[in-house]
Parts: sequence; structure tokens; C-alpha cells
Amino acid sequence: MKDGGKKILILGGSGFIGNAIYKELCNYFDTYATYCSSGGAFEDNKQFIRYDMQEDDIYQLLEKIRPQIIISALRGNFSAQVQAHQHIVEYLVKNDCKLYFLSSANVFDAYSKFPSYEHDKTLSESVYGRLKIRIENMLLRLPKSKMAILRVPMVFGNSSPRVKEMKKFIWNNEPIEVFPNLIINVISDYKLTQQIHYLINRNKSGIFHLGSYDLVHHEDFIKDILERIGSFNPIFKRVFTTNEERYLAVLPKDNKLPKNLRISCQEIIDHHVIG
Repeated sequence: MKDGGKKILILGGSGFIGNAIYKELCNYFDTYATYCSSGGAFEDNKQFIRYDMQEDDIYQLLEKIRPQIIISALRGNFSAQVQAHQHIVEYLVKNDCKLYFLSSANVFDAYSKFPSYEHDKTLSESVYGRLKIRIENMLLRLPKSKMAILRVPMVFGNSSPRVKEMKKFIWNNEPIEVFPNLIINVISDYKLTQQIHYLINRNKSGIFHLGSYDLVHHEDFIKDILERIGSFNPIFKRVFTTNEERYLAVLPKDNKLPKNLRISCQEIIDHHVIG
């Protein structure tokens, strides 16, 4: 049954994660989403609106749809993303509206000695991580009730770009990169969308770390996934960025989710990667 009180707009609804969120929410809320590439099934879906960050003004789109909730899963040109989120912030200040922003574990990629928690200071060495920090900092100036920052680790799923790429490398006999010293946590698209649904239902605000509750070495996790895909002899390219173990993991300390929404790395491999 749709909740008549909530109109949701998903920015980046044609991407892997944005589309998974749309499928999770569309039966419960009045859900709209944006797509950028022309052609395909999205043009025929009345709930999808074409939006090109580099050409279109997001403010006009927001004025037209007037959502109570915006979920930003935008990808693409970095300066266009920054400008779009500046305009979203202006809209949030003037309207009864809240933003759920999909951020990344990469906001902590300059810290490698420990896993990261919600209120740790962000610092990134990557361009991608610095982009996410810049947008997060814009949102942290808003009243807390206006936003939620959702920091997400690597996302895996049967149709995820990462799993598709690994399958392609196997078929083409190309090496798959693994990082033996990297300790991560992970999430599946299936569980991530359930977690976001819960946060919306409970009107949660603040910073959330949406990853598995346990940690795993990148190399071990990738090898376990490949065993699930089939009995191949994949070629691995082991990449050592440092001689010491380093962490890229986001764990919750203050904003923990209910037990039924938590997941382990092994459960993701067992239930969510190979459909």
C-alpha cells in the first residue's frame, strides 16, 4: 500500500544502486526517479524523468515534482554533482523536504589503521572521496532533520557492476585485481535498499554506516565470490599498495540498525551475489 504522505525523488534512478532503491520503494511510496542516458525502458516509465546534471537545472525539477524526500545516488561529472547538490541544499532550506545522500567509505580513505565510525573526521586521498566529503560538508550545515548521510562500502549483487566485471574478466581470461592487505566491509544491493527503506519509514536523520557488521580481506572475499560463480581458474593480479594491512571499512557505533537489517560478509556471498 502506498503511503500517500510521502513523495520520493531518486536522483540517479537509472544507475545500479538508484534503480535498486526505486524497485524497493515504488510499491510503498509515490516514487519518481531520474535517468540520464536516452533510450531504453526508462523513457516509457512515467515515473522516470530525464535529467542531465550538466544541462538541466535541478531546482526546476524539484519545483515540478515537489518531493518530500530526495535520495541522491547521482554519478558522473564531479563539478556538476557539486553544483546540483548546492541547488538541492537551497531547495531543502526553503521547503519541507529531506535529503538522503549516498556517500562512500572513501571519505576515510586517507586513514588506513582502523575501521571508521560515524563521527570520525573525514579525510581522503582520492578525488572521489574528496568529492563526497565536499558534499557531506554542505549537508552538515543544514538542520539535522533535513538530511541523512549514508556512507556505503563496496556494493555487491548479482547484477552489480563489480560482479559483472569479474565475470567478464573470467570469460576473457583477463586478470582480476585483488588487494591482499586491504580489510573491508561490504554490502549487497538487496540489503542496502532494505536499510534505506527502514531509515525513510522511521524518518531517521544524521550519519549512517550501511555495511556488513564484520570485516574481511578483499582478496578472500573476491575469491569466495568467484567460487560461487563457478569452477574456473581465474587469474589474479595481487596489488600491494602498502606492506601493512590497511582498512577501508565503515562500521556503526552510534546509529546501529535493528538486528534483522544487519548482515555479515558471508551472508552476502551465500544469498545475494549469485541469484
